[in-house]
Amino acid sequence: MFLVYTHKITPRVRYIFRHIFLRILMIPVNFTTKIEEFEEYEGPKLSYTKSPLGNEFYIKSHEMLFEQGMNDLEISIQNWDDVPCFFTTSKKSVIPYDIFAASFVLISRYEEYLPHVKDIHGRYSATQSLAYKYRFLEKPVVDIWAFKFLKILQERFPAYPFKKRTYKYISTIDIDNAFAYKHKSLVRSVGGFVNDILSLKIMEVIYRLFVLLNLRVDPFNTFQKLLRLKKEHNVQTIFFFLIGNYTSFDTNVSASKQKFRLLIKDMVDYASVGLHPSYYTMQDAALLKKEKERLENITNMSVKRTRQHYLRFSLPETYQSLIDLEIEEDYSMGYASHVGFRASTCTPFYFYDLDFEIQTPLKIFPFALMDTTLNDYMKLTPKQSLGKIKELKDAVKAVNGTFITLFHNESLSDYLRWKGWKRLYESMLKIATS
Repeated sequence: MFLVYTHKITPRVRYIFRHIFLRILMIPVNFTTKIEEFEEYEGPKLSYTKSPLGNEFYIKSHEMLFEQGMNDLEISIQNWDDVPCFFTTSKKSVIPYDIFAASFVLISRYEEYLPHVKDIHGRYSATQSLAYKYRFLEKPVVDIWAFKFLKILQERFPAYPFKKRTYKYISTIDIDNAFAYKHKSLVRSVGGFVNDILSLKIMEVIYRLFVLLNLRVDPFNTFQKLLRLKKEHNVQTIFFFLIGNYTSFDTNVSASKQKFRLLIKDMVDYASVGLHPSYYTMQDAALLKKEKERLENITNMSVKRTRQHYLRFSLPETYQSLIDLEIEEDYSMGYASHVGFRASTCTPFYFYDLDFEIQTPLKIFPFALMDTTLNDYMKLTPKQSLGKIKELKDAVKAVNGTFITLFHNESLSDYLRWKGWKRLYESMLKIATS
């Protein structure tokens, strides 16, 4: 057990030290404000305060972890060897930067609480973030800093039995449209035909007709393939089902359709299932509750995990709504427009609510990339995408983190905008599990 002396044990200090020591470095940690207790302690210890007590293992603390609420951030990014870092310390400090305060800023998503311009979907955009501006979005810098710190700890405390965490991979699949043509209402099917004809999409008219006449399988029905690959590669897979009412942004099959309900029940038998709260739930807690209960009625199980549709969430309101509904895990932490690490970490972490200054029970699982980001936003080919996936996976594996990807059942269809992408998912699984 490591003992940390600090002049004041705040919720922020406790939260970020536990994240770095316990969750990243797997080192148990305790705190004290009593100098005598610290001096008498025989085990490994360090002080985190304004100035050293003596010649102990000392880190100069930045004010960030002793403040409350939000203040304007004065951040000057420099390089610690080859990694961007901020909040410089002093010559007496064993590390040149206060990685605890810096990590807290990034993981709490402090910058998302400050005034910012939202994108067309009301989201915080990647281009406003520190990580994007200073080009470390594709690096899990919090984990990298922690591992640099670990090296120093190992040199200072060679007798301590340090443990090593293991790399993990989680595949997550969003079901925005379970079927391209099947099981839609008559109005939507007729409307689809008319639209395709007016747009002169003759091949789509023929394909749609073949599917509706049961002469071809619906192109988006890739579920058996997803389950087969899950089994073959022994991959933890989570399916997030969109079951909200129809809107221009929520176009899945109606949750009242028997075939759709059976599909969800079927998935529960072979994989983990979560809720994909619809577009307007970001600011509508009552709608979120209704959709959670709808999924629970279909699966006869309580819903414990979510990912917001369109990755639409607003801090802290959306997460507060999830906590009120006793959701335990959320997988929305990432950007639609850019790959990388929105919270600068590849380690699942508990949401810290800056409104109330508490660590909440909601665990955040940050994802590193999404199929639509590679295809629609970055305009990469499947081959280029594979290269980008490998880079991100290698960055996570270097710190034994958790690599999480977001794909859709549609991207395995080899249909329309996913033409030529059919094999990418399987190739990615090989890379992610190697």
